[in-house]
Amino acid sequence: MADISDSAARAARDLRVVFSRLRRRIREVAQDTDLSPSQESALTLVGKHGAATASALAAAEGVRPQSMATTLAALDQHGLIRRAPDPDDGRRQLVTLTDAGRARIEGNRQVREEWLARAFQDRYTEEERQTVLTALKLMERLSQP
Repeated sequence: MADISDSAARAARDLRVVFSRLRRRIREVAQDTDLSPSQESALTLVGKHGAATASALAAAEGVRPQSMATTLAALDQHGLIRRAPDPDDGRRQLVTLTDAGRARIEGNRQVREEWLARAFQDRYTEEERQTVLTALKLMERLSQP
């Protein structure tokens, strides 16, 4: 990293640490005690992917198909997902969210957004919030290819 400035290396390190902590904190805010973190993650994944097979979900989550099958069985018991035959291949099942599953994801999203907005309101001045907004515009470049 000889060609990387000290400030760039420090910014990268500090940003990674802060984002990790913030991500963990945001997850804690909406954490429901009746689902494990892997079940919450799988539920969110089903919501993002729409109708998907268990094997596709396992690949997207980076887990073994058997692990995903166990996770999906728990979500099914909670009434958060439904399984239906794949119209293209009747041997496979497609997993989708139930209304309860969609409501849970949306409720969690809303709780997280409200917590974050409240934290910005309570912990930062207007000037500091404007600084964060300016920094976010600059950081948007990091997400570009």
